[in-house]
Amino acid sequence: MNKTIIEPSKGWQFIDFKELLRYKDLLYFLTIRGIKAKYAQSVLGVGWAIIQPLFTTIVFTVVFGGLANVDSDGMPYILFSYLALWPWNYFSGTLSESANSLVANANMITKVYFPRLILPLSAIFSKLLDFIISFVILLVLLIYFRVSPGWTLVFLPLLLVQLMFTSLGIGMILSAMAVQYRDVKYALTFIVQLILYLAPVVYSTTAVPSEWQFVYSLNPMVGVIEGIRAMFLDRPMPWEWIWPGAIVAVVFFVFGLFYFRRMEKVFADVA
Repeated sequence: MNKTIIEPSKGWQFIDFKELLRYKDLLYFLTIRGIKAKYAQSVLGVGWAIIQPLFTTIVFTVVFGGLANVDSDGMPYILFSYLALWPWNYFSGTLSESANSLVANANMITKVYFPRLILPLSAIFSKLLDFIISFVILLVLLIYFRVSPGWTLVFLPLLLVQLMFTSLGIGMILSAMAVQYRDVKYALTFIVQLILYLAPVVYSTTAVPSEWQFVYSLNPMVGVIEGIRAMFLDRPMPWEWIWPGAIVAVVFFVFGLFYFRRMEKVFADVA
């Protein structure tokens, strides 16, 4: 009988992508399970993917666009804020889902071997359905306000890669930390609410003093949000805000891969 001995990894090692590919069916199953679990026994089902961002946008429009009179760079505030909430909701949602993915599936981790990265990956992929539905709402708003995207829309895949790298990188770090430190789960809700105001969701990056804009652009979500606004509103791409965040996103992603791999050996013991 052939036996396979699985030994814990030692030191800082890179993710075995060939192994991940062999478990692609498990990734698909867990992604579908995550989508079904979210909307199971729900009257509105995927309708929540429409209601949540739409009502949040309306509240932001009334409070910040109306009462606070926040500058929206000359565009309708509802469109200004929704263009930011579209990627932001995906980012914040994936942080919560991926951070809790290992703890929520502790029974699987302790009973059977599979690449543990499958769990945060499935959590991130399961949020893509909400992301796509939110995009449909965006198209409706663009048609209503008679706004046409510019040719710079060709750069959208690059910004989506930056968004995915940021979400997955931070998600891997938080998921690995949450196994050992359960405080991460409770602190995450507060942290996500806090960092909402550290990104140009309810205001424009132009509101930030010019001497601080480079430091501000190190937040990867700044370039993603402002880049999406620019391409859909046919404005020049703000590359000076995009490239610093893109570098930070890659750093998060690479460090997240190594850190997750390093901590993987203790998951079964503390989960």
